[in-house]
Amino acid sequence: FSRPSAALSGGGVSPLGPAPPMWYHRDLSRAAAEELLARAGRDGSFLVRDSESVNGAYALCVLFQKHVHTYRILPDDEGFLAVQTSQGVQPKRFKTLPELVSLYLQPSQGLVTTLLYPVDREETAVSDDRDYSDGEDEKPPLPPRSASTSTPPGCCFTMIANPPAANGLSTISHEYLKGSYALDLEAVKQGACSLPHLNKTLVASCKRLNGEVDKVLSGLEILSKVFDQQSAFMVSKMIQQSVNQGGDQELENLVTKLAILKDLLSSIEKKVKLDVYLAELTKIGKSQKYTLSVDVEGGRLVVMKKVKDNQEDWTTFTHDKIRQLIKSQRVQNKLGIVFEKEKDKSQRKDFIFASAKKREAFCQLLQLMKNKHSNQDEPDMISIFIGSWNMGSVPSPKSVASWVLCRGLGKTLDEMTVTIPHDLYVFGTQENSVCDREWVESLRAMLKEQTELDYKSIAVQTLWNIKIAVLVKPEHENRISHVGMSSVKTGIANTLGNKGAVGVSFMFNGTSFGFVNCHLTSGNEKIARRNQNYLDILRLLSLGDKQLSSFDISLRFTHLFWLGDLNYRLDMDIQEILNYINRKEFEPLLKVDQLNLEREKNKVFLRFAEEEISFPPTYRYERGSRDTYVWQKQKATGMRTNVPSWCDRILWKSYPETHIVCNSYGCTDDIVTSDHSPVFATFEVGVTSQFVSKKGLPKSSEQAYIEFESIEAIVKTASRTKFFIEFYSTCLEEFKKSYENDSQSSDNVNFLRVGWSNKQLTTLKPLLSEIEYLQDQHLLLTVKSLDGYESYGECVLALKSMIGSTAQQFHTYLSHRGEETGNIRGSMRVRVPSERMGTRERLYGNALNVKRCAVYCTDKPKQDTADGDPSICKNSYNNPAYYILEGVPNQSAAAISPELLPSPTSTNPQAAKGGGTVGSTLNRPPPDFPPPPLPKGALEMVAEAPFSKPRPLYPDLAEVRIPATGPVAPLALGEGFRRGGVGGVGAGALDDQSCSVLQMAKTLSESEFPGQPPRAPSAPPPLRGQPMGLGLDACRTFPPRNPIPESIAEDMPEEALWGSSSSSLSVGESSVGEWLQRLGLERYEQGLLHNGWDDLEFLSDITEEDLEEAGVLDPAHKRILLESLRQQQQQK
Repeated sequence: FSRPSAALSGGGVSPLGPAPPMWYHRDLSRAAAEELLARAGRDGSFLVRDSESVNGAYALCVLFQKHVHTYRILPDDEGFLAVQTSQGVQPKRFKTLPELVSLYLQPSQGLVTTLLYPVDREETAVSDDRDYSDGEDEKPPLPPRSASTSTPPGCCFTMIANPPAANGLSTISHEYLKGSYALDLEAVKQGACSLPHLNKTLVASCKRLNGEVDKVLSGLEILSKVFDQQSAFMVSKMIQQSVNQGGDQELENLVTKLAILKDLLSSIEKKVKLDVYLAELTKIGKSQKYTLSVDVEGGRLVVMKKVKDNQEDWTTFTHDKIRQLIKSQRVQNKLGIVFEKEKDKSQRKDFIFASAKKREAFCQLLQLMKNKHSNQDEPDMISIFIGSWNMGSVPSPKSVASWVLCRGLGKTLDEMTVTIPHDLYVFGTQENSVCDREWVESLRAMLKEQTELDYKSIAVQTLWNIKIAVLVKPEHENRISHVGMSSVKTGIANTLGNKGAVGVSFMFNGTSFGFVNCHLTSGNEKIARRNQNYLDILRLLSLGDKQLSSFDISLRFTHLFWLGDLNYRLDMDIQEILNYINRKEFEPLLKVDQLNLEREKNKVFLRFAEEEISFPPTYRYERGSRDTYVWQKQKATGMRTNVPSWCDRILWKSYPETHIVCNSYGCTDDIVTSDHSPVFATFEVGVTSQFVSKKGLPKSSEQAYIEFESIEAIVKTASRTKFFIEFYSTCLEEFKKSYENDSQSSDNVNFLRVGWSNKQLTTLKPLLSEIEYLQDQHLLLTVKSLDGYESYGECVLALKSMIGSTAQQFHTYLSHRGEETGNIRGSMRVRVPSERMGTRERLYGNALNVKRCAVYCTDKPKQDTADGDPSICKNSYNNPAYYILEGVPNQSAAAISPELLPSPTSTNPQAAKGGGTVGSTLNRPPPDFPPPPLPKGALEMVAEAPFSKPRPLYPDLAEVRIPATGPVAPLALGEGFRRGGVGGVGAGALDDQSCSVLQMAKTLSESEFPGQPPRAPSAPPPLRGQPMGLGLDACRTFPPRNPIPESIAEDMPEEALWGSSSSSLSVGESSVGEWLQRLGLERYEQGLLHNGWDDLEFLSDITEEDLEEAGVLDPAHKRILLESLRQQQQQK
């Protein structure tokens, strides 16, 4: 029960007392603590848990009037514990937690109520993780030993048999044991309460030590007066006592002096570290020890160093000698530059700039120089291979080429693309008995044989026989930085590494990646244990930017991949399973797959995605064959059954509005050494590089701003404390905090609605103001309590959808420690200076840049509107239509307000078809996180039908109606969810809810505007591997060409109309499509939209080259378009 973070107080007393009390729950999560107290149900129920925000601190949780109140218990410098009090109130200090709690068991001690009923932890017997149903050893294998750590047999006995060479001290000790020991023993038998001869022996042994300690204390006395006045008095006092005292007290004084010396040295050491660190920063930064000059035209970096007598030392580096820029995550104004010294040798130099903005400007200049003189462009897309294989504790066969070439069963690569080398290879193995070096060299040799390239190993991490290895193309080696590695044990009692996880993280240029390989608890029935394994790994794996410690690893990376032997099984009779496999009918089996079922309940892998499974279960085969599943095994406990299962999986989670496509997901059918088949997946992933503006460095210091109009969150908690929000992003110089919320309400004791108005929310200033830069940035938010500074939920927002002159709506879910804890919505905008608007580029050729313009109806009904008019809907959590709209992904959310006006008389033959085109081309995961849950009421309520007849969409949403205005039961969080991201990309592989909600919005649109002919696509097909996004036809259906009703239009954000009266084009034209129609050149609309020219506001920047890239090749048509834009500019 001891915890590493718990500092021992004075005298070596544990803060938990002799034994941990039953009301102390160790690292219990905040949400779980609230559940226990709610179950207890009595005012005055309490428990103590570890603080989630401060290492070594505790949280006292008390139930009063159905609300949970949390008090922080903090240790001071001397190790004493005290409940955090208001400023100016003297805290009461205690040596141990039981002493502290005993005080507050008495009435009127300042808490909200007296502590009355302790809530004890549930003592669970240490579970036996051996799985008798599997082929695993009944005893977990010992971790592999390297030669350096192995101990020869008999070594320990040799140490005991051969004592060290005799010296004076050992002689004194031996004399005591031979002679005086018997005298002390006899004295004790006669009733003595001390050992005088032992005391004399110790005093004699420590005589020299006593003298040395006195010398050290005398020497440090003056330092203590300067650096630690608190210790200075004690030091002087002890020196004085040493002169005056001796005899029996000498030993006691020595122990006291050693304790004082330890504290003094520790105190001074901390100050020395701090002062030296600050001095280094000041020395390099403010005194300008280095001057860096970038000659963009000449392709040189000049480093000037000041030396003695105002002399200067110059060093020049040509562009080809600058290998890499490494931006420090801990110190925002620090930059590491890696220079090439000799062949295959490099040197890193660190520089401190006056500010993070100065660092960013320098990096832009350097990248501008590299771009000008280098023949090699920075990639905006990379290909990643990920493989997972439980090797069954036997070496791999000579060739595993089918694994790396993605040949076998399931979704595989075609013969044309299979030979193209990937940029990154990630190999995760379990029960791998091969030593690290041999394993990595065998992987490199195999890749060399297949690709003729010498791949570089950038990271290898091992926990017993669980390994992960990451190899990268040699050309990318200098694009990798900030490599981190970690492991977590989840074996028996979380102390053995036979089960657990290993992880690797790094930056590829400006994009962060995380990879986790795990081996979870086995056994058909151990679902809860596997779920807990996952949550432990998510919380304890130490990867990524340390500044993001408030966020679990699922939110620390642009892209996180999770692979391994997850060990989830199929809940079905063995004979039925075998019959389905023989018929290659996998859909019924996937419905009883434990992992899919747990994900549907939001128990694990919240908002992760997995490609559709189209290959047979990968476990448990007969070794040496892939024809037979071995599903019975005789064990000491009897015959055990192992049903065939998809134990081996690859999932991923990416930030919203980023590019990622899964191109393959399958297993091999010719590698038969293990009872598991290797699994593979390949991904096409968008990456960002050091940003350089096409317009060059800004000519003015005009600043972009991230502004919030309001934020509202619903948090799952029984607490009624105040909250604030922290904002993190790589585009910010440092994290920022809001003020405390200024509105708070609750309709349910277990949920709290908190709101921040504009005055409570800080305006954020990005490091750079260019629109191209901001489109790639994300903002991480965490909602924290004022009482314990603990997070109640975190989320991520993409800035891409928020750029514009008017505020945009956002809405997403909150999670903490892998569990959903609420949702958050608000209104914000990213305001970019007009001179930095530039050209909005699409890196990946998909439809991600279409603005998010989800529109909410007004709270105030129009005076001339009849009661019950279905066109009125409240901007409220109680309105199901609100949630339906939030389900529409970014590409289709623009100007959707008209679709809230279903006509009772309108029909559309297309509406009943369900729009399979949209479903089959929507790329997932991201463009955005799945939407918030549909409230149960939206699925159950049958109001007056606004349509002439029900239209079947998807079975689970066939009866949904947009209700008339009226109160609806508030949302119960978590209800109505579908599995986030299951199915990945491809027809029929979409998330049920996202697709259904999107389809509903599209159907409503078609119902409102009948008779609109479908438009034939005119854009060229996408490049290999590039997604079509939502389908450009779908983009063009929003807004429809029909005029927008005035009563709705005046409530819409200006940009939701796809153009405004302030546009540089005609006021009568509200979209790019209408402008092209006027010119008779509508055929080019899809090409322009495809290349990012989706807003009239930006068309004035278009060039002839941009038009050619969008498919306008006819010179006459180019002239017409450019002349039209020029005339409109003159009119402006």
